[in-house]
Amino acid sequence: MIRIGTSGYSYDDWVGPVYPEGTNKRDFLSIYAQKFDTVEVNYTYYHPPSAETLGAMARKTGDNFVFTLKATREMTLERSQEPDIYRQYVDALAPLIDADKFGCVLLQFPNSFKLDKDNVNHLAFIREQWPELPLVVEFRHRGWVEDERTFDFLREHSLGFCCVDQPQFDSLIPPIAVATSDLAYVRFHGRNYEKWWQHDEAWERYNYLYSGDELQEWLPKVRELDEAAETTYVLFNNHYQGQAVQNALEFAELLEH
Repeated sequence: MIRIGTSGYSYDDWVGPVYPEGTNKRDFLSIYAQKFDTVEVNYTYYHPPSAETLGAMARKTGDNFVFTLKATREMTLERSQEPDIYRQYVDALAPLIDADKFGCVLLQFPNSFKLDKDNVNHLAFIREQWPELPLVVEFRHRGWVEDERTFDFLREHSLGFCCVDQPQFDSLIPPIAVATSDLAYVRFHGRNYEKWWQHDEAWERYNYLYSGDELQEWLPKVRELDEAAETTYVLFNNHYQGQAVQNALEFAELLEH
């Protein structure tokens, strides 16, 4: 199964391009869920999720809708090993799990998270906290994929590998497609070379619209992932002005042909 959606849905600049003018923010998700069957929840990177909020989100979507959620930055950016943080996070997932709308947690690590013993041990620690939870790891530093033992480690611990499309700077992960668990995961960040490192606002990095030819590059890769995994998530993060929605719909159409 291939599920296609976007990284986040609650953007004010989507009013007009995606949501009708005058749409109340409370209605964003229900409108979004008419177009897609999955979404990556980004707010959980900045704030721990609450069962109340996730339950309300679940009720705004149809029976076939699935959420993936980012781990909080305390776990990834700050690399906390405080067990209570992990316990509280998984407790909040109960409404999604009970409604059969939970996909996985995405562990998004920064470029500074390089391949070394301490960081490998931190991944093992997270898996120990969440032994049964579906997890996907997004590395930002190329060193991880230059060592084949990384993929062996991910498979051994049932951790999915997040495939990425992004500018091809020397230190970043190249656009490889690998499945290391029964979940495959692809994130399209855009190819805005000019603004990737140098920008005044965070959204500038993701101001990019993929061409049809660029999307075509990923068709065989996603089909291979679909063969290797039970579920493949394809999420577009080039969210400025709703470009992610446009590209996600285009990619879904390309897959049908």
